[in-house]
Amino acid sequence: MKLEINGKSIEIPEAWREARLLWWLRDGLGLIGTRFGCGVGACGACTVHVDDAPQRSCLLPVSSLEGRRVRTIEGLADPDGTLHPVQQAWIDESVPQCGYCQAGQIMSAAALLESEPAPDDERIERAMSGNLCRCGTYARIRKAIRRAAEAQS
Repeated sequence: MKLEINGKSIEIPEAWREARLLWWLRDGLGLIGTRFGCGVGACGACTVHVDDAPQRSCLLPVSSLEGRRVRTIEGLADPDGTLHPVQQAWIDESVPQCGYCQAGQIMSAAALLESEPAPDDERIERAMSGNLCRCGTYARIRKAIRRAAEAQS
């Protein structure tokens, strides 16, 4: 059984097939950018892209992903190290406070802009509503998403 992680085809060891994707990424592959938050898909800290759609990795059994493409925060920048426009906007707007939720926030924002390059504020609110930030950086998050959208246009 194989799946694609950040552009690389990876064989899934038998022992990890019934694990949740979050734990295989973190403990099996060492991709620790994806965070454990609530473990029930309610906070968005563990958001990754599965076939370009944002998904909560804490809910996904690895066995359900055969042949699919998974992208984590480690795979969002270009291979040459150029940051994704959302990552750059996050830095430019000084979005993170504690930073714990930011990987999930960035993955949700990147998925939004890839499906909808110029979202209005209402659409941003809806797309990001499943990502919680205990530090309350929501205004900076919205500003960074608008900045990234402008940079991509």
